[in-house]
Amino acid sequence: MASILDEYEDSQNRGKSAQRLSRLSTTNVGIPHTGFVNVRLEEEKPIFNKQRVDFTPPEKINHLVVCNNQLCMNLGKDSLLRIDLTKPDQRNQIELGRKDDSTVHRLFLDPTGSHLLIGLSTRECLYLNRNTQKVRSLSRWRGHLIECVGWNKQFGNETNTGPILVGTSQGVIFEAEISATEASLFNTNPDQYFRQVHSLEEDGNPAPVCCLEVERGLENKDYIIATTRKRLFQFVGKEVEGSEQQCFSSIFSQNQDQLPSFQEFPANMGYSEITFYTSKLRTLPNAFAWMMGNGVLYGQLDFVRPNSLLSDVQVWEYTSDIDISANKPISIVLTQFHFLLLLHDRVKAICTLNGEVVYEDVFPDKAGTLKKMIKDPVGGLVWIYTEKAVFRYHIQREARDVWQMYMSMNRFDLAKEYCRDRPECMDMVLAKEAEHCFQNKRYLDSAKCYALTQKYFEEIALKFIEAKQEEALKEFLLKKLNNLKQNERTQITLLVTWLSELYLNQLGQLESDGNTIIFQETRKEFHDFLSNPKHKECLFNNRSTIYDLLASHGNVDDMVYFSVVMQDYERVISHYCQHDDYSAALEVLSKHCDPKLFYKFSPVLMQHIPKKVVDAWVQMGKRLDPKKLIPALMNYSQMGSSQQINETIRYIEFCVYEMTVTEEAIHNYLLSLYARYKPDSLLWYLEQAGTQASEIHYDLKYALRLCSEHGYLQACVLVYRIMELYEEAVDLALQVDVDLAKSCADLPEDDEELQKKLWLKIARHVVQEEKDVKKAMNCLSSCNLLKIEDILPFFPDFVTIDHFKEAICSSLEEYNQHIDELKQEMEEATESAKRIRQDIQEMRNKYGVVDSQEKCASCDFPLLSRPFYLFLCGHMFHSDCLFQEVTPQLSSYKQTRLEELQRKLAATAQTSKSRHRPAPKEEGDTSSIGKGSAVTSREQIKSDIDDIVASECVYCGELMIKSIDKPFIDPEKFEEEKSSWL
Repeated sequence: MASILDEYEDSQNRGKSAQRLSRLSTTNVGIPHTGFVNVRLEEEKPIFNKQRVDFTPPEKINHLVVCNNQLCMNLGKDSLLRIDLTKPDQRNQIELGRKDDSTVHRLFLDPTGSHLLIGLSTRECLYLNRNTQKVRSLSRWRGHLIECVGWNKQFGNETNTGPILVGTSQGVIFEAEISATEASLFNTNPDQYFRQVHSLEEDGNPAPVCCLEVERGLENKDYIIATTRKRLFQFVGKEVEGSEQQCFSSIFSQNQDQLPSFQEFPANMGYSEITFYTSKLRTLPNAFAWMMGNGVLYGQLDFVRPNSLLSDVQVWEYTSDIDISANKPISIVLTQFHFLLLLHDRVKAICTLNGEVVYEDVFPDKAGTLKKMIKDPVGGLVWIYTEKAVFRYHIQREARDVWQMYMSMNRFDLAKEYCRDRPECMDMVLAKEAEHCFQNKRYLDSAKCYALTQKYFEEIALKFIEAKQEEALKEFLLKKLNNLKQNERTQITLLVTWLSELYLNQLGQLESDGNTIIFQETRKEFHDFLSNPKHKECLFNNRSTIYDLLASHGNVDDMVYFSVVMQDYERVISHYCQHDDYSAALEVLSKHCDPKLFYKFSPVLMQHIPKKVVDAWVQMGKRLDPKKLIPALMNYSQMGSSQQINETIRYIEFCVYEMTVTEEAIHNYLLSLYARYKPDSLLWYLEQAGTQASEIHYDLKYALRLCSEHGYLQACVLVYRIMELYEEAVDLALQVDVDLAKSCADLPEDDEELQKKLWLKIARHVVQEEKDVKKAMNCLSSCNLLKIEDILPFFPDFVTIDHFKEAICSSLEEYNQHIDELKQEMEEATESAKRIRQDIQEMRNKYGVVDSQEKCASCDFPLLSRPFYLFLCGHMFHSDCLFQEVTPQLSSYKQTRLEELQRKLAATAQTSKSRHRPAPKEEGDTSSIGKGSAVTSREQIKSDIDDIVASECVYCGELMIKSIDKPFIDPEKFEEEKSSWL
């Protein structure tokens, strides 16, 4: 926790920063033209927020390093304190155990926070691993004062540093490797090797190595940056295959033949420091800042450039309050857009975009002398320590005001990149970019930017109109239209109408100028605008206005295209028909396949291009209703009517024979066409249409009248036959052909009397009209119903019997044969009756023997215990058992009848209780079997009951056969039966 004085100091600093913010914000007072209003509900926190760490060291702090949330500090002379920042309460203090006068010169901590190197002033170096408590000496490093270490980020891990570079105060660069694993028998030191790979000089003399940075870039290239007091060296190269231990020596050897690439500055303050900024962990750094004598050299790192990594390099010269002879800067840290410079009493933050000091924080004297500033690359915190205290800076939303700087530099792409989540700032950047483009006469770019801003629409539109930049105005309107929401219908309507007018004006101007190429490009652009689905609803709702605009410019082609886009095909087809372009009209019809339009325009098209129209109809197939096309089929013109008729017949035939249309109107129309223009096809159509009235789809009466009017007698005969008017068919067929009449006479097969009558008509016609006796005799042989005596009255008196001799003899023979057949049938009937009487007599005398041990087939009790029935099959039942077996199998009618007979039998039993003889017939009850209320005796009732119950064996008779599909257990009693088994 910070002390009260520290909190007071922090509040004062926040107050100062708030005052600076208020002074900056006064320039933006008021409501801007952008439409956005900046309203902050609470004070915005500063970018650099300092906090004093709640830690009071027991001794003065000499050195401090932080990396990967691991903090190590040297306290006093011989103490080392380690703190895991994720567990700040668990501190680990280690004594170095040095008895001589050596002090800690520098501390070095690798990026993983696992390996700590302790450089001593006595030119010795110690090593401590995070997982151990033992400090180990690096014997190979003895004799060198370590100034910097270049860690290996590629191969370093918790137990091994991998190959690293070490810089000394004598300007020598060594390559080394340290392993924290247990020492072997022959190797007790953690340092694996320590070899010199290069040396740095200034003005011909060795210069201390101030900083080392090692990175691996693309294509496995290694990049090494080394700095001295006033020089910055770059080494680039690839490792030699097979050199697993000395991976950097090959890179330095590649640069020995030529001088290494370096930058030098004249001023020298005795040391220098370089820092890097990496946007993400485990990626290459993308910026650097080098603090040296002349100032701070900062820029970008480009690992693609072949000669030098440094790009966009600038030098920030020290301000007047920084004197390198007396007040040297101590340390430097680079962030995304600033570098922090640590002086003896304060920290300055300088923006790398414009070189301005944006933050300055003065430390009080009570905190002690500022010693060093470090940045943790993992946590992102900046640490500053004195002998008595430790501070840290939180960097919050560093990029919040960067967009303003980029905007002032006219680097609008970067400005927009850093204000994407702030629409009010984005609007200001776009407005500034649009104005910049407009002033530089880049009107199209200006229009695109203005369309994305919230500036007044009228102001921008008038601006382009005054500049006479219609193309830019059109671009502005298009972009503005695309940014509107669907519910802003009024604005959309205005912009769509205005753009249509602009396009039409531009097309008219280009057409008059004769600029064909640009005209076609503009027309295509206009067509794309009309067909844009985003504008479809607006164009459809205002299509009458667009039609008026197109008509006012006389732009017929675009009007047709717009009609197609609006699916107003009726207007398009009407236009083509008015201009006698019937093929184009049919093409539109065929393309969009709207049946309603086919029905409307087919009459006109049929007059001029009948063949093409019928082809289109055929292609449409069942999507068209042929009945609705009859007006078009019957709309014949005076010229070319024969072609229309032929095409009409072709389409109707297609409907009947291929689409199997059953509409009566279509078939009747085909009949009329055949009767008038293709009589040869009429009879064939009637024959294949069927001979049953239910199969026929045309009107028989209409067909008969039509054939009769045109004198097609054979077709009339066919229709009469279908109508079953056989007499009319025979009468009419006799006028055509006798054989045709004969085929008609054989049709009424079920009516022999009618058939005979028809054949008599044929015979009379043959005898009386044709006077052909031989044909008349053929009629007798063709019809078995006719006899010679039936046709004799038709012959004249002068005909001799010789013509009928054979027929008469044949007729007499048939009569004799028929008489013989009747005699034989009578004899067979007499014999059959005799056998039946014998069977009846035998059945009356038939009997069966019942043993005393016999049992009922149903209940399995002795049969003789009560009345029973005996069947010929051998089954025997008690009378009541038989009733129970038979009753469920009877129909409802027989069950009712059986109950009625049982009631009557019970009634007769009561009347005859006191008598020993059966009751006379007069005392019997009445029966209703077939005769209503006839009087029956008791025996008759029993006989009727037996006829119902005992007519056949219940196990062997028809009842058993009929019950084969019934379940053994009644479905209604199934659950009850099922539960009884459980």
